[in-house]
Amino acid sequence: MTRVRARGEDVRRYILDQVQKHPTDIAKKTAEHFGVTRQAVSKHLRRLVAEQALVESGETRNRSYRLALLSRWTNKYRIAPDLAEDVIWRNDVKPVLGRLPDNVMGIWQFGFTEMFNNAIDHSEGARIVIDIEKTAAVTKMMIRDDGVGIFKKIQTGLHLLDERHAILELAKGKLTTDPKRHTGEGVFFTSRIFDRFAVLSGGVHFSHQFGKEEDWIQEIAEPRKGTAVWLELNNHTARTAKKIFDQFSSGDVYGFNKTVVPVELARYGDDQLISRSQAKRLLTRIERFKTVMFDFHGVDNIGQAFADEIFRVFAQEHPAIELVPIKASTAVKRMIERVKSGA
Repeated sequence: MTRVRARGEDVRRYILDQVQKHPTDIAKKTAEHFGVTRQAVSKHLRRLVAEQALVESGETRNRSYRLALLSRWTNKYRIAPDLAEDVIWRNDVKPVLGRLPDNVMGIWQFGFTEMFNNAIDHSEGARIVIDIEKTAAVTKMMIRDDGVGIFKKIQTGLHLLDERHAILELAKGKLTTDPKRHTGEGVFFTSRIFDRFAVLSGGVHFSHQFGKEEDWIQEIAEPRKGTAVWLELNNHTARTAKKIFDQFSSGDVYGFNKTVVPVELARYGDDQLISRSQAKRLLTRIERFKTVMFDFHGVDNIGQAFADEIFRVFAQEHPAIELVPIKASTAVKRMIERVKSGA
């Protein structure tokens, strides 16, 4: 009896985890996954609807399901000297999130306090808005301020080419416009620890999904004031903050000394990566790390000057830094080997 009940819980957990991807064929997907009949799955679907975990719509042939919104909470805060992220977390946000596994709550505490503190210290705005939505499977949070905009502030503070270049620097990590008070690790690790992380600021929208090879950048026709950050996490993920931190540490001393650089972010539109100037932008602040992994996903070819600047010139000037190309095409690998050999 216990085994049957446990299997039923597994089936319902699977439905809740997968229904967003398969709203119209969740019964078929679940039946195939567990090797049971669709009629058996239908019983679990009816139970989840009765428990108000799912919302059902449409007739038999066109029936679809979606996660029911269990709760929604919104609050506004005036940015003032006495506004503290740990107090807002403890008094407001944590109670709204409710009962979640310790590892999940740990991720939320880290991500929320980092993003809320960034808005307090860096936005130069007057107000912060928090919006939280919770379903049986997923919790989503938005933190929005009315300040100068994170990408514009980074671009201005570090004298970068444009807001897109600011995103590239954020993707590397260890980026801050206020080194006396911040290490620059908060945004980076927050972007890597959640199922979905997205930022809309000025005229640029950036998003990263856990486990996906590519980041997305979209240009916005009508720039918006301030910064909006979206965080999304499965309520029952097995992920821990420590596992993510460990991925970016190397050697015997624990520290943030490894980074993955998405090379494709250095490319604008259909431009090819061929010049030393492009390579130098990619190499900005790289000397802060011990191991640098250049992710060439989405980049089919690179020019000789681009490759030479990174893998010969920079490598010779910084012999203590390990430069590792990953996900490189055959053409990219050949070019890297060519410049390394001096051919």
